[in-house]
Amino acid sequence: MLVLQTDLYEYHGQTRAPGAAGKLTCYVPRTPEKVSVSRRRPGVLILPGGAYRWVSGREGEPVALRFAARGWAAFVLEYSCAPFGFPTSLREAAMAMGYIRDKAAEFGVDPHMVAAVGFSAGGHLCGTLGTMYDCPELADLGVDPRPDALCLCYPVAVSWGRTHEESFENISRGDPDLRRRLSLDRLVRPDMPPVFLWHTRDDQSVPCRNSLVLASALEEQGVDFEMRIHRHGQHGLSTGDEMVYPAGNVPEISRDIQNWPEYAMEFFRDKGLRIRDEEGAL
Repeated sequence: MLVLQTDLYEYHGQTRAPGAAGKLTCYVPRTPEKVSVSRRRPGVLILPGGAYRWVSGREGEPVALRFAARGWAAFVLEYSCAPFGFPTSLREAAMAMGYIRDKAAEFGVDPHMVAAVGFSAGGHLCGTLGTMYDCPELADLGVDPRPDALCLCYPVAVSWGRTHEESFENISRGDPDLRRRLSLDRLVRPDMPPVFLWHTRDDQSVPCRNSLVLASALEEQGVDFEMRIHRHGQHGLSTGDEMVYPAGNVPEISRDIQNWPEYAMEFFRDKGLRIRDEEGAL
């Protein structure tokens, strides 16, 4: 596997504000022998959570390895958090999508098969990337930032009612109008990418109403989506196994929750994101 890190500000020739992040780590499986050299694989941009205060490593590399094990090229973004607010992290996510598509041929990735997966506050960032890809704040970048599909994992989605206050305070910097603008249920649009959405009923940090309200908005706008609400599981599960918890101390979770990456990849495959060889789709 090829593993490398790139500085998105340097790559795109953008000026970095002091203290900004914008680093992308790439995990690209090598094409095995006896497999067509024309193989094109899907890619996935991974956006960890952390309340827009920090970027959780638990929701980065462990997730990337699950996708890479199935032949996907995975890219983990370290994005800027507080005191940076909107649109810094969204611009970095857009730059990441631009980099992945620019390097698609080099990485063996189909530029029309690039999904985005986000967790908690990173789920919010993922949702804004999937709905605000043509907003004025991204116009100068000259990239195609729209993902071809989304996976939102226990996302901070709704800025009103019971939600995760710190995430919205950090991304909006306390601006009530901006906070209202950034509520994902208000950003849903018919031409956004299809969405795989999951949450847990036990989540005490980001209430599952975030996903329920968002799902209602997706249905109202006719967006293709699949949602799973699991009964048991605390917030921030990531892969929900020994990769991210001490061995023998994995929290109580619903029976099939550790399989969410496979469910997401199955959903993506149904939308056309699959490994393709010259001889046809595998």
